[in-house]
Amino acid sequence: MQTKKLYLDVCTICRPLDDQSIMRIRLETDAFYMILQSIKNGNYKMMVSPVHLKEIDDIDDIHEKTELVTLLNKFGTNSSCNLPVFKKRAEYFISLKFGIADATHLAFAEATSDVFITCDDKLLIKCNKININILAVSPIEFCIMEDLK
Repeated sequence: MQTKKLYLDVCTICRPLDDQSIMRIRLETDAFYMILQSIKNGNYKMMVSPVHLKEIDDIDDIHEKTELVTLLNKFGTNSSCNLPVFKKRAEYFISLKFGIADATHLAFAEATSDVFITCDDKLLIKCNKININILAVSPIEFCIMEDLK
């Protein structure tokens, strides 16, 4: 059986750095850590794209930026995709009113992964309204679906 490839967007990877006094954020953080532990255990692969690195590079907080890059370098798997196909798909998502970062993350996820994981409710709603070539879920939904503990 082939290891599932997961594409976690930057808002998901950043969840542990958000305000943990908010219940939803704390639950999503716990879900992220369960997913990360499963990645560490070799049950899944976390795919990393140049889109991750560009978005992280735009973060002002140097501590946060360093922590995120270290996490991606340590546990992520760099991947590449057919650039003309990727670009065309990203442009298609942009034409559907996806933001540039969301469109490029989603296009790269489709090209390289089995599951797209995001904490962004608006993005998940958009993904579910159109025909995408990947399962898009929240970290909590993924943990429930995969029965992670």
